[in-house]
Amino acid sequence: MSAAQETLGAAVPRPAREWPRIRLAPWVVSWLQVSPLALILVVLFAMPTLLFLVVSFFDYDRTGIYPAFIFDNYADLLNASTIRVYLSSLKFAFVVWAVTLFLGFNTAYFLVFHVRNRVIRTMLFLACAIPFWTSGIIRTIAWVPFLGRNGAFNQGLMGLGFTDKPLEFLLFSDFSVILTYVHLFTLLMIGPIANSLSKIDPALIEAARDAGASRWRTLVDVIIPLSKTGIALGSLLVFTQVMGDYFVVKTMSGGQSASIVSALSTEIQAMQYPPASANAMVLVVFTAAMVAGMMRIVDVRKELVK
Repeated sequence: MSAAQETLGAAVPRPAREWPRIRLAPWVVSWLQVSPLALILVVLFAMPTLLFLVVSFFDYDRTGIYPAFIFDNYADLLNASTIRVYLSSLKFAFVVWAVTLFLGFNTAYFLVFHVRNRVIRTMLFLACAIPFWTSGIIRTIAWVPFLGRNGAFNQGLMGLGFTDKPLEFLLFSDFSVILTYVHLFTLLMIGPIANSLSKIDPALIEAARDAGASRWRTLVDVIIPLSKTGIALGSLLVFTQVMGDYFVVKTMSGGQSASIVSALSTEIQAMQYPPASANAMVLVVFTAAMVAGMMRIVDVRKELVK
C-alpha cells in the first residue's frame, strides 16, 4: 500500500461504537415518570400522616407522651364540645361553598359567554386575581378596620342616614368570618368553572336555542351538566381550604367561633400531642371522604388531563 493510500485511509473516520439499546417495559417507564412526585408525596404527606396516626394512639400526661396503643384519644372526641366544633366548621364550609359557587359560576358565565373581546376578558380575569397578589393574612386583617364599630362601612351607613348607630354584627361574628372566606376563596371557584365553560361548543347552545329552549332550560340542561367537572374541582378547592383554615376564624370571630384547626392549635400549644394527632386524623379522614364522594359523582381527573 502506497503512502497516499495510507494517508487517505487514515482520513476516513471510523464509525462510532453503538451501545446496545435498553428497552424498558411500558409499566417501568410509567413508574419512572411518576417516581419524583411519588417520592415528594411519600416524604411530605404519607410519612407525616403515618406519624400522626401512630402518635394518636399514645398515652400522655403533663410531663410527656408514652408509647402505647389506646383508643382514649379518639373516645375523648365523642363529646358535645368537639361535635359542636366540627359542626361549626361544617357550617362555615357549606355556607361559603354555596356563596362562592353562586358568585363564581355567574362571574365565570359572564366572562366566558358575554365578554367577546379576548383582551378585555383577560383584563377582567386579571382584575379578579389582583387580590391574590397580596398575602391572605393582609387581606383578612384589612376587613377589621372596614367592618369595625367605628369602621368605614358603619361610618358610611350613619353618614347616609341608613342607621343611627353602628351595626354590631359586622365584625367578630359568623358574618365576618363567612364574608372573609368568600373574599379569599371565590377566585378558586371562578377559575375551574371558567375553564370548563370555555370548552363548551357554542354550537350546542345554539342548537338548544333553535330547539326552543329558554335561557333557563339551556342553562340547566346544557351548560351546567357540561361544566360540572369545573364546579366539582372548584368545590373541592373551596371546601378543603375552609376546613383547614385557622387564621380567619380566630381573627374575624374574635375568638367567639371555633374550628377544628383552632382546636388543634390549642391542643398543640398545651403540648397535648396525642389528642391533637387523633383530631388531625379524624379531620383528614373526614375531608378525604368528602373529596372521594365528590369524585365519585364527577371525575375531576378529566379536567386535569384536558
